[in-house]
Amino acid sequence: MARVTVHLHGVPKEKANRELIEMYSKRISSRGIRIEYHSDKMGVEAYASYLGKRKGTVIYLDEGGEMLDSLEFSSRVQEWNIAGDETHLAIGPAQGWPSGSIPTNERLSLSKMTYPHELASVLLVEQLYRATEILRGSAYHKA
Repeated sequence: MARVTVHLHGVPKEKANRELIEMYSKRISSRGIRIEYHSDKMGVEAYASYLGKRKGTVIYLDEGGEMLDSLEFSSRVQEWNIAGDETHLAIGPAQGWPSGSIPTNERLSLSKMTYPHELASVLLVEQLYRATEILRGSAYHKA
């Protein structure tokens, strides 16, 4: 099983968001998914550069990226697991990704709406949990 790493720019300052991320993180840690926090003092260019040097595939969460529903996302998670390579999902900093700093073919969007990066982090981690539950065949996903 391949590893999926979620990269977050800074630890959420909002306690409720931080607690939700921690809750879902505990639930998915045994499923080969981990959360990595990067200092919010790291400039956005340095953060993008760091991510670009990761082994495997880096997928940037961006409003202009591909949109998937939960079932499609769970299929993608399954593909990442089967592929055996590292997959990195990166939430951008509060100010967004710098123009031209991320590949256009490696982007994923959570919605047509724009969310604060801390809330987007919660949504992504919950969707990863949901995807693993769909793949397990549990009753968590009620669609």
